[in-house]
Amino acid sequence: MTTDVRGGAVLGTFLHAPRPERLDVLVDTLICVDEAGVISRVLPAFSHEGERVLNELGERVIRLPDGHYGLPGLVDLHVHAPQYPQLGLALDEPLEVWLQKYTFPLEAQYRDLDFARERYSVLVADLLAGGTTTALYFATQDRAATEVLADLCIAAGQRALIGKVAMDDPAACPPDYRDESAEAAVRDTRAVIDYIRGHADNGEGRVLPVVTPRFVPSCTDAALEGLGQLARDCDCHVQTHCSESDWAHNYAFERFGISDAAVLDRFGLLGRRSVVAHAPFLSEADMDLLVERGSAVAHCALSNIYFANSVFPLRQALEKQLHVGLGTDISGGPSASMWEACRTTVQVSRMLEEGVDPALPAAERGRGTGRVDLVTAFHLATAGGGVALDLPIGVFAEGYRFDALAIDTRAVDGGIRLFGQTEPAAVFEKIVYGANRSNVAAVWVDGICRVDRGRREGAGSGGNHA
Repeated sequence: MTTDVRGGAVLGTFLHAPRPERLDVLVDTLICVDEAGVISRVLPAFSHEGERVLNELGERVIRLPDGHYGLPGLVDLHVHAPQYPQLGLALDEPLEVWLQKYTFPLEAQYRDLDFARERYSVLVADLLAGGTTTALYFATQDRAATEVLADLCIAAGQRALIGKVAMDDPAACPPDYRDESAEAAVRDTRAVIDYIRGHADNGEGRVLPVVTPRFVPSCTDAALEGLGQLARDCDCHVQTHCSESDWAHNYAFERFGISDAAVLDRFGLLGRRSVVAHAPFLSEADMDLLVERGSAVAHCALSNIYFANSVFPLRQALEKQLHVGLGTDISGGPSASMWEACRTTVQVSRMLEEGVDPALPAAERGRGTGRVDLVTAFHLATAGGGVALDLPIGVFAEGYRFDALAIDTRAVDGGIRLFGQTEPAAVFEKIVYGANRSNVAAVWVDGICRVDRGRREGAGSGGNHA
């Protein structure tokens, strides 16, 4: 059914959400893609110009079969790559206990590069097969293992942003899993940046480096300061956690006397390409600061249920024009599916608005405002993620990368049942609420086909898992 699209076009019906609460339906549309994987034209297929292009391109036009719809690729703004083996495990502990008891010991094992390669291969293939074309990855504290993850993403063709985790504070980090000093944390981060940017097979820059202080509690002042300076010197993306739980939120006040967001800003870690994960406890002033800096929040609705002790006020953030995208938070969130991230985003927003305590009167049970709709959630999982990363992805428009999915609504093993429904808005709802991996018939990144379920082929060295 599919092949690479570079230098050709795709003909079909496409659904995308370039703005919150706005679903655009492109029926019988021809999307032309240049040799670099960038969308060059979006045309009505049966207009005079569309027919001319169809004739000109000939066999270089891919026609989506009946029952298939084109959607933008999904953007996961928060993935802890080494935690994939514990997905769905050990979710009954508070965050600080979960890290020390389960997570740090698992991540430490990735210093064994064979161990790392096997598990990372499966993760990258699984995410691509599920429709995640872009992932913002926390790797581990180990430099060499982080480079292995970069190698695998480059080979698989996934758009990825990858950071070596910096964590050097002996008071918070295990003795066998931490940077030996602030200087070492910065030096190894710089080495990973140079490795990714200089990689012989990464000439198109599909994989990017990220400065990654794990979070304020794991880093000394010297490390935070050095990493902030490194991000400026190298013009890098930055990722970290911010005000995730009562414990993490209060820690910044106890150590610095200011909020988590203000601490990050003090050390130069908030900028246009900074993404802070979770952030349910941001104050009005914190949100205003993030807006001023152009930074973004990775909203991880599912994992916040387990570890955040709160619900991120998403509607409030969007009204402030704060950049927001969605994340799975593998493995603090027990699902690797960005479809699930969309669904949970809608669900928790309803809980925030309406409340959850049946002992309270309805008028006192919730905030009264706060819900977001499914289109907005999908926007955040696609175009919103692109804005957060300052990358031209997530929208079917000229100048954007052709990162896209072909969704087969008729897949027997899929979760979508239309029962003859053809109205595009209804089909969209059925897709987002029902889609699973079997419905993802094809995945393109930069116009290159990375998953084709019709050929039963996956991506990269873990392709047999697709």
